Amino acid sequence: RSFTSAEAAELLGIDPARLRKLHFDSKIPEVNTDGRGRRLYSASDLIAIRSALEAQTRKPGQFQPGRRTGDRLQVIAVANYKGGSSKTTTSIHLSQRLALRGYRVLAIDIDPQGSLTTMFGYTTETEFQSGGTVYDAIRYDDPVPMRDVIRKTYFPNLDLAAAGLTLAEFEHETPRALNERREPMFFKRLGLAIDQVEADYDVVVIDCPPQLGFLTMSALIAATTVLITVIPSMLDIASMNQFLQMTAGLLNVVSNYGASLEYDNLKFLITRFEPSDGPQAQMAGFLRALFTDQVMTHTFLKSTAVSDAGLTQQTLYEVDRSEFNRNTYDRAVESINSVTGEVEDLIQAAWGRN
Repeated sequence: RSFTSAEAAELLGIDPARLRKLHFDSKIPEVNTDGRGRRLYSASDLIAIRSALEAQTRKPGQFQPGRRTGDRLQVIAVANYKGGSSKTTTSIHLSQRLALRGYRVLAIDIDPQGSLTTMFGYTTETEFQSGGTVYDAIRYDDPVPMRDVIRKTYFPNLDLAAAGLTLAEFEHETPRALNERREPMFFKRLGLAIDQVEADYDVVVIDCPPQLGFLTMSALIAATTVLITVIPSMLDIASMNQFLQMTAGLLNVVSNYGASLEYDNLKFLITRFEPSDGPQAQMAGFLRALFTDQVMTHTFLKSTAVSDAGLTQQTLYEVDRSEFNRNTYDRAVESINSVTGEVEDLIQAAWGRN
């Protein structure tokens, strides 16, 4: 969808009045207007405006905040052992928001169910029967170059490495590959595939399956940041506890075989949070007491706007705001923007910048 002047100014990080003046002074490209003469900005418009502003600023990276020479590619694995913890919802909103903020983003779906892929408009059951998923780049027999499985999306600055049911084959083939001591080992394969295209991106977001298998382990090894989504309820926290215990044990095993476990960040993100729910608020406080600053400050609120948009395989950056209750929509978007802004701060800090 198009974005209003206020939304465009927020995404660019400038005041709406300054945006209007830049247009008045012809310092940035002009954009389309609606019937009332109000400017409407596409994602492509924002990229062009960023380029123009970057050329005029004295602060390198102010409007194009991606990697510079020497910066390490940031790989964010969104993981949890339990289904329904908003991994896919977090992954796609994070990917789209970072793309709108000027980063070159690659979204990788390693869940055989292909939920993230489906959100990009693909029918995984029919469209990838002859290949074309990330499985083709990490399989043991005749893997293809990672660049061959990456496809452009309808979101500028955002590419996708899709998933499909064939990814389940990786889980079935790995025990035999381990027995045969085939190299590279399973936990290196995804990272090596990402290395093939690392120059093309600033950030990679990996949507992990709701299980602790070989695919999830490969994502955890490839990651520079691990984002663990958790709903603040007793059952979900108990499940997360099991996930952490099993993950720690398995990571210790693979580290003996040369796996690197150096994360820039390991963070817990509270999702589907309802601040007015007393027990949820208590459990959120419990998490913060246990993990202190490892729990992200901002939360991903539970919202009917997110679930309603999902009915048509859309996100809050795709649906028209007028289709929703304005307060409900604005509250949900503010929550998502705040979470993404905190992640963006982590990315910039990993690059040694504020």
